[in-house]
Amino acid sequence: MVDRINTRIRGPIAAIKAWVFGHSYTARVTVTFALIAGLTAIVAMGVLSFVWEQHFQNYTHENIQALADRTASAIADKYEKSNGHALDIVNTTGKGTYPPLTMSDVSPASAAHTLNQTMGIQVVGINNTIVYDSTVVMTGSDALAPNKTQSLAPGSDATMAHADIMVNGTAIGRVNMWVYGSDVLLSKTDQEFRNRSYQAMAFAAVLSIVLASLLGFLFARSLVHPISRMTETAAAIKEGDLSARTNLEGDDEIAELGKTFDAMAASVEKDRELERRLTTDVAHELRTPLMAIQSTVEAIVDGVFEPDAERLGTIDAEVQRLSRMVDALLKLSRLENRTTPLNEEVVNVGEMIRLLAMSHEAYINEVGLQLVYEAEDDVVVYADRDLIRQATANLISNAVRYTPAPGTITVSVKKSDDEAMISVQDTGVGLTPEECTMVFGRFWRADSSRERASGGLGIGLSVVKEIVDRHHGWVDVQGAKGEGACFTLHIPLYDYERIKSMREKESIGAETLKGASRSSVEREGLIG
Repeated sequence: MVDRINTRIRGPIAAIKAWVFGHSYTARVTVTFALIAGLTAIVAMGVLSFVWEQHFQNYTHENIQALADRTASAIADKYEKSNGHALDIVNTTGKGTYPPLTMSDVSPASAAHTLNQTMGIQVVGINNTIVYDSTVVMTGSDALAPNKTQSLAPGSDATMAHADIMVNGTAIGRVNMWVYGSDVLLSKTDQEFRNRSYQAMAFAAVLSIVLASLLGFLFARSLVHPISRMTETAAAIKEGDLSARTNLEGDDEIAELGKTFDAMAASVEKDRELERRLTTDVAHELRTPLMAIQSTVEAIVDGVFEPDAERLGTIDAEVQRLSRMVDALLKLSRLENRTTPLNEEVVNVGEMIRLLAMSHEAYINEVGLQLVYEAEDDVVVYADRDLIRQATANLISNAVRYTPAPGTITVSVKKSDDEAMISVQDTGVGLTPEECTMVFGRFWRADSSRERASGGLGIGLSVVKEIVDRHHGWVDVQGAKGEGACFTLHIPLYDYERIKSMREKESIGAETLKGASRSSVEREGLIG
């Protein structure tokens, strides 16, 4: 039984789901807005109708009751004027009775009926004698009862308004009023007003549903339009147009999604361009050593050359060059594609570069050059120590390669208000202004023949630029032909307050800060 009931329930639910998801997003949002407006209108009309009906009935009942009170008061005044002498005797002697109401006394009731034709008025005298009834009709149709009458007054007092006719504090009669055909004392005019009020409510409900549907349609279109643009852009990218963008503007969530999508597309385009450049550059750069190896091997195989130590040394040198080139390209590719995470820490740049200069001093002196090291105190950054060291080492190696003996290489560390500056200056061949703009290009060489002889690959400066870019810095190069060149790395400073805040967020106590942090903070000269 339970399974049968569940099956019956699941059927309609599945049909509703199929209908909902079988239509467009715009249609679903429009229908949803219409349903919400309809339900809201139904609830509002129900509540409003209940409150309005109660208020309106009370209002009309009070109006009829007030009319009955005025009629009873007018009848009492006329009665007192007509029966003044008899009333004086009763009031002074306390004996006698009040005279009964007559038709002349109840003329105000007849006047009230004349003004309100849709209302029935009845005046009841002493001993419940009906003195006046505006609804009496003749019913006698035979000779036995030719003058028989019948009143159309309602049988229940609950459907009538009552007002006592008071004379000297004594009720001498009662005025009854009612509305023809109405149990709630609503006149024809009142009923028409009520019906028109309900018609206006129904019209307002229909209008609200229509407006809600229109607003839902416009709202859905406003949501669907940027989504459609992202869909079209994605399709264009899929077809190979990597330059396609949504170009959505604004501060809302969909605009932010569009901007993120464009950033992703730009990253894909950049990666594709890097891939294309890498393929082109590798094909170009590998061709020369491969041809040298191939020609040498073929000459040895053909017996043109003897496989002596010189020939084998040439092949080995080219193989080693190919190996270094592949390693450098892989490293550059990882930096460009952001696949290598940064192991950031607090770094005292002066101390790190000092150690690096000391490790290169012997090699520099061997090639007939002099190394000069200068550094300011407390130059601190938050960076990957190994990458910054590698970038500086690449600059030193480049300076050694292009500085003939005797020459000088100067490594300095300075700081400005917000940047740490690592400079490597040489007295070598120098660079022209045009070359300064090209020097960071992949496989670019100022002197190809000299570069190849010295074993350079033309990739080191590209690696330097990518490392600095990863740290949100920049590289400056200055030089003149025959006067040397100066490369400067600009890296944002990392202040002590930020370190302190970071430690506090990690809830590290004072002892931990003195102990564990000494290796990364105090050791770097931040804390005395």
